[in-house]
Amino acid sequence: MPDEAALHPVSRRHLDAMSDRIGIMQHAVGSHPDPTHGYCVDDVARALQVDLLHGRALGWPVVAESAWRGFRFIADAFDETSGRFRNFRSVKGSWIDGIGSEDSHGRALLALGEVIAGAPDRPLVELAMALFLRALPATSRFVYPRAEASVVLGCAALLDAAPGGPPAAMLELLAGRIHHSYQLRATSTWPWLEDTLTYENAVLPRALVVAGRQLGRVAMTDTGLGALDWLIDVQATAEGHLSPIGNGWWPRYGERSRFDQQPIEATALLLAAESASVVDGSAHYRSAMERSYGWFLGANDLGIGLADPVRGACRDGLTRQGVNMNEGAESTLMWLIAAEHIRRVRAAGLPVTTETELLALSIP
Repeated sequence: MPDEAALHPVSRRHLDAMSDRIGIMQHAVGSHPDPTHGYCVDDVARALQVDLLHGRALGWPVVAESAWRGFRFIADAFDETSGRFRNFRSVKGSWIDGIGSEDSHGRALLALGEVIAGAPDRPLVELAMALFLRALPATSRFVYPRAEASVVLGCAALLDAAPGGPPAAMLELLAGRIHHSYQLRATSTWPWLEDTLTYENAVLPRALVVAGRQLGRVAMTDTGLGALDWLIDVQATAEGHLSPIGNGWWPRYGERSRFDQQPIEATALLLAAESASVVDGSAHYRSAMERSYGWFLGANDLGIGLADPVRGACRDGLTRQGVNMNEGAESTLMWLIAAEHIRRVRAAGLPVTTETELLALSIP
């Protein structure tokens, strides 16, 4: 197992600096929020996930106001006519560019599902459930696997708290689609459902592992574990650190991009390995988690840290020239999510028996 990188106290300094009465701003110039690009549902949803994690570490009163702000943003984004979420919002509060992407819709449902599963705030949970159920039907028409995977994970979180109903049916439908794509396209030398590895890759096998356990489908779980094992192996260096697929992607028959490496890849892999540890408690997955966490703190191709734990901030990526010094919302939220998940797992030890057990750890 890789050496364990240091844990740090929870810090919300940069998170608070990036946020105002509407939500968290997407981008930063250096450590300062950049209002030019306003807000997006993707990042507000991730900030809500961080609030849930910090609520368990610090106590719900510390994060309640922020969590309600995030929920109101997501609720305001929902368009009743289309059944879809808008994504981009200006600093003046107006919505931009109509209906958002499938990815942003999926991430909103993932955050709402985690609220339903874990928020110690009954009114918030009830409102999140109502919004989740209104936004769920549109996902049956999704075509992008990562968006489908986020919906699967949101449904799985919700089902741990409220079994059955439309979320159970949607989880089975969308997970079945992802699994079928693997069965059609994956080979022994390229065990992947697409011809190119792109972004947030590990969310796809994670969804299969989680759904396979939820549905009791061993073949689905095994497909997810196999794809995840390959993803872990091809992103681990001989020196023992994580080297994520760069932002130029990796075509099946082409050259793998080494840079720009993005924080979302490290956190997606950490979360997938955590989910895999629920069904297979081998040290392989704990090592993958530690390797992913260590990437933020300097165990990477350049030996340079991206996270600033004292401020709770993270730079925007690892380039050939060094670190991108901007500290935008996505990167910072990826660091904060990774830090809390590794903190919980170290505190509990592995294996655990269910994801609900992981979710419940450290609740005051």
